Amino acid sequence: MGGLDGRARILRVSVRYPNPLRRGDRVGVTSPSSGVNEDLRGRLDVAVQDVRDRGFEVVVGDCMDGAGHVSAPAADRASELMSMLTDPDIKAVVPPWGGETAIDLLPLLDWDRLRDAEPTWLVGFSDMSTIITPLTLLTGTATVHGNNLMDTPYRAPEGLLSWLDIVTAPHGHSFTQSPPNRHRSTGWDNYRTQPEVREYTLDAAGRWTRLDADGDVEVEGRLIGGCIETLCNLTGTGYLDVAAFARAEAPDGLLVYVEAAGDDAFTICRNLHGMRLAGFFDSANAVLVGRTSAPDGSSLTQHQAVLDALGPLNVPIIADVECGHVPPFMPIVNGARGRVVHTPTRSELTQTLT
Repeated sequence: MGGLDGRARILRVSVRYPNPLRRGDRVGVTSPSSGVNEDLRGRLDVAVQDVRDRGFEVVVGDCMDGAGHVSAPAADRASELMSMLTDPDIKAVVPPWGGETAIDLLPLLDWDRLRDAEPTWLVGFSDMSTIITPLTLLTGTATVHGNNLMDTPYRAPEGLLSWLDIVTAPHGHSFTQSPPNRHRSTGWDNYRTQPEVREYTLDAAGRWTRLDADGDVEVEGRLIGGCIETLCNLTGTGYLDVAAFARAEAPDGLLVYVEAAGDDAFTICRNLHGMRLAGFFDSANAVLVGRTSAPDGSSLTQHQAVLDALGPLNVPIIADVECGHVPPFMPIVNGARGRVVHTPTRSELTQTLT
């Protein structure tokens, strides 16, 4: 396959936006990380039908087994993902959700072939950051961080969009999302007993929070980022050379977003320090941090962990953004041009597909 060598063979290309989906187009479903247990197949069926109801054909792959922590052996998962991403009839690929060890796919993917193929939308978050972020960095293909397939049936709250809204948007499209200022305080819906649930339980109030200083923020840059717990394992490797991407595609700087899935504050602090030392944030004009339900430490909160690690960047740091593991979700396009505004009365992220 086309794994990277130690020098990280990166042939830079401009950011490539897959063609917008049209009615009748085909969407591939596969599990590059964790599959779906039998008792959760009802939710999977509902989610697949929702995509079909939007006018798309859905092809469900073979790598979907939820009995273990991965859906199939790494070689099978890599082969199926490669097949879907290079099939000209498949216009978007979305997993049911993330998982734990998608990292084992990276050396098995043919990056040269992916770079040469017509770009296909790849969607997901959590462990999918392990794949979608390198895909943007190594091939220039824009990817969507947000809304895995099992989240698709939920109605997006006012101000937010679904991944389906984004992958159907034309090239050059600009869209603005703003926080609903409500989120889920704890837990997840039970798909075993409520496979058709479509309304988020948003029972807690909360706004975006600037961590580094007071004052208004209005800043632009090309967007890149993902899940801290997965991306921290790629820093310093050829799969996460953000500096090279910034030089080629974002000479005016980046908007970097990160989010903590579940690690405690001390672990997140160490991971963010390591990512900063490896250059992940070197070109950041600002950092967006997802809202998290991950635990604080005995003497360190999640907010303090971020500030401890990223404060030396001397750029705006805005936390409690809807780009993490706490519903609802604000999809972010890796590679898109972004503009973030945060004031006492206004918070929004505008993305442009150019």
